[in-house]
Order: sequence, then C-alpha cells, then structure tokens
Amino acid sequence: MTDHHGARVAQALALALASALESTGWSVAELSRRSGISRLTIANVLEGRVWPDLLTVASLEKALDRDLWPGREV
Repeated sequence: MTDHHGARVAQALALALASALESTGWSVAELSRRSGISRLTIANVLEGRVWPDLLTVASLEKALDRDLWPGREV
C-alpha cells in the first residue's frame, strides 16, 4: 500500500513520532500521560495499524512540542 499517498503520509507520521519519542526519551506511557492519547492508540500508530485522526495528531504534536505531519513532500 506504499503507492497510496495516504499510506505514505501515515508511514511518515509514524516515523516522525518514533523519532520524537527517541529524542525526548519518553516511553509510550509517558507520551500517553502527557497527550491524553491512549497507549494502545500510540502503539498502533507507531506500528502502522491505524491512521490517526486529526485530533490525535494535534494532541501528540502539542505534547511533544513539534510537528509530526509530514506535509506534501511525501
């Protein structure tokens, strides 16, 4: 499904989320606590099982204080 633009965006977002977690040193549980997004949802986004909705992306971006949405370059 990598030829689907939506799939590429979801994959890029998952990579950005993983990178952000690594750089902050936070666990999924810590990000969940800070963002109000469930650990299961975060894990599913990281593993590519779900495409996050806008509220989820916005909550994660606010908690991490960084952009996750990849934009048009994907």
